[in-house]
Amino acid sequence: MDSRKIMLLAGALIVAAITAFFARTLMTGSATAPASASINSQTVVVDGPGVLVATRALPVGTILDATALKFQPWPKELVDNAYFIQGKADLKQLQGTVVRNAITAGQPVTQGALVKPGDRGFLAAALGPGMRAVTFPVSAQTSVAGFVFPGDRIDLVLTQQVAGGGDGQPLKVSETILRNVRVLATDQRTDNTVGEDGKTVVRTFGTVTVEGTPRVAEQIAVAQTVGALSLSLRSIADNPAELEEAIASGEVKVPTNGDAKAEKAMLVKLAGQPTTGGSTFATGADVSRFQRSTVPSKPSGGGMGGPSGAPIAAGSGASFPGSAPAVTLGPVVRVARGNTVTVVPVGGKN
Repeated sequence: MDSRKIMLLAGALIVAAITAFFARTLMTGSATAPASASINSQTVVVDGPGVLVATRALPVGTILDATALKFQPWPKELVDNAYFIQGKADLKQLQGTVVRNAITAGQPVTQGALVKPGDRGFLAAALGPGMRAVTFPVSAQTSVAGFVFPGDRIDLVLTQQVAGGGDGQPLKVSETILRNVRVLATDQRTDNTVGEDGKTVVRTFGTVTVEGTPRVAEQIAVAQTVGALSLSLRSIADNPAELEEAIASGEVKVPTNGDAKAEKAMLVKLAGQPTTGGSTFATGADVSRFQRSTVPSKPSGGGMGGPSGAPIAAGSGASFPGSAPAVTLGPVVRVARGNTVTVVPVGGKN
């Protein structure tokens, strides 16, 4: 055989042997690395006491409940005097306190980061930026039988009677005037009392304090003079339909660059923002055929009727413009004079 071919063949064999050696070395190293890592992770022992940490991100103004905190072993050399130490701190006493400084998930909770009920500035710390606190009375029947607790989110339902026209019979109507309102306190209590069995004690209350914008506070104040307010407890689950509606109306802006942090901030803003307008309503006729769905006008002008005996809009006594549509009782003629439109009935009866 040609000596040149023999040299080439020997060189190829040497290269193949070297390649196989390095490949085996890499495979052996990658296989032993996780094993050694797992062994090291099992042998690590934290010798410090249990420290109170946040189980999730807690923004400013969060009302703490039993699921927001837990005790976790912490290195002894890193324990600070401001931490809550297991055996010295009671989780039950911390429920209902408010976060003064933002706390990230897994971070130890310091005593200065919380404001306890009764402390100066407690309610102000519970309020979000630009928000107000407003209190109104409720009854056991209108407060979900006491199953509403501080930190829950509710809808507000206004029930009223609109004075009748021709026959004097009132229109009974109920409408949802506010949505996604956060409860701050019930009967001056901001904590959830826990019984000996570890379950939250349900108690009825006579007043409820909620958080809202200045506009929301004004609407709640005037709604109390119009009719009775009821609480409707909202689900914890998000409502995709409301998110789409908020995006379409321009209440929230969707980030155009696909930034995940910006999108999360948008969702947090929407989740913590009470909404007004676009209220839904139900009249007596929606639940009983013997109740009316409109307010008739008197046969002649004056009195409760509008101009020329025009019918009164259902809910015209409400405090929220556009919360109930105008109703008619038969054929009508709408006369437009500039920007003024007059509705004149031409027949029909209730």
